[in-house]
Amino acid sequence: MNRRQLLRTLGGGFALAGLQSTIQAATADPMAVRQPHFTPKAKHVIFLFLNGGISQVDTFDPKPALAKFDGTPMPGPKIKTDRASGTLMRSPWEFRKHGQSGLEVSEIFPEIAKRIDDFCVVRSMYTDTGNHGPSLQLMNCGHQLPGRPSMGAWLTYGLGTENRNLPGFVVLCPGFPVLGSSLWSSGYMPSIHQGVHIQNSAVEPEKLIQHLRNTEYTSEEQKKQLALAAKLNAKYVARVGGDVGLDSAVQSLESAYRLQSEAMDVFDIRKEPEKIRERYDVSDFGRGCLLARRMVERGVRMVQIFYGNGQPWDNHDDIRVHAKLAAKTDGPIAALVDDLKTRGLLDETLIIIGSEFGRTPMIQNSGLEKLGCGRDHNVPGFTVLLAGGGVKGGMAYGATDEFGFKAVEKPVHVHDLHATALHLLGFDHTRLTYRHAGRDFRLTDVHGNVVKDICA
Repeated sequence: MNRRQLLRTLGGGFALAGLQSTIQAATADPMAVRQPHFTPKAKHVIFLFLNGGISQVDTFDPKPALAKFDGTPMPGPKIKTDRASGTLMRSPWEFRKHGQSGLEVSEIFPEIAKRIDDFCVVRSMYTDTGNHGPSLQLMNCGHQLPGRPSMGAWLTYGLGTENRNLPGFVVLCPGFPVLGSSLWSSGYMPSIHQGVHIQNSAVEPEKLIQHLRNTEYTSEEQKKQLALAAKLNAKYVARVGGDVGLDSAVQSLESAYRLQSEAMDVFDIRKEPEKIRERYDVSDFGRGCLLARRMVERGVRMVQIFYGNGQPWDNHDDIRVHAKLAAKTDGPIAALVDDLKTRGLLDETLIIIGSEFGRTPMIQNSGLEKLGCGRDHNVPGFTVLLAGGGVKGGMAYGATDEFGFKAVEKPVHVHDLHATALHLLGFDHTRLTYRHAGRDFRLTDVHGNVVKDICA
């Protein structure tokens, strides 16, 4: 063999090797179950998002100084907030100690209070911006600008899913939170990792997921259609190389086909005993919590529940609205914790409860208020609750100042929260990366530290 023949043979081999990798990339199963970097504490995530901004000083971060200095200016220089703020305002509700831990909880959350020993109360959260949009993006996707994959997308990318008949990442909301689908986007990842949004304002599964049943073709006929499409697509890929868009479309169609076999069962809460349904109150949020439990039981990787359309917890004018909102969340959250514990699922399910930011200890005084009993957005300090999934229960981590304005002890950034969640799921957050535009991206961007003190 002369040199020219050797080079021709080697060149052909490189081409075949490249084609093989392309075909493998196009036909690989992105939702197959995969092992994380190390043994995980949690396998699933339920993210209860109280969109709008829950007030830490009225719920889980008691501040006696607010009662003492009620109606007086906060000491020190005037603090600039999104809207003009006035004097300090005490909480309308009393706090009491509960459980063996003695953690103090507001009276508007009596059921969570009874189970506070199951929760880690992170009182030293902080974020970067006081605008809803960027803060929602940061809390959900690790970046203030749209276009990045959401936390749920990262989880299905890293772990796959345990049930191929259901989406790996489901989002429940009776409407849309601010920004909508960018909060559960797959970003630059294949679209199979995007969250499936379901408006959980109905009970009947046919209304929850419209057009679920194919009325024109039987299951066998649909299976033949998919088989033919797969054969044609394989020929196309072999001829021109891999196509990410085509691959994502095929995977979405196959997922939709499989969904028909199990969705009618998992989304039908009427199959639950009446006593259980009563514990969830069967409100939109309560129905979401019950559906989340049913989906986690069946292997769904992440379920995220937004409290309601828009930003219900954004109580600028009257913070007392929090009591009405809490009444619809307190019981369902308690029922969810109880049911997961009874079924042996709490240890492997990480529950996250929080908002995009908190609220100021001062009264809002911008001149636009009708009642003048509300609070503005608070970025430097707020609270997130964690339970299950390898989290230490019955503890408060970190602290804000005496008025609840700024995290001053063991501050935890949103990136740290994400890094800790990934750690509990078995990932080194610096190694869970996705190659895009010439560099490796990750959920925590270039930041984040695991808060090891709250990990069991």
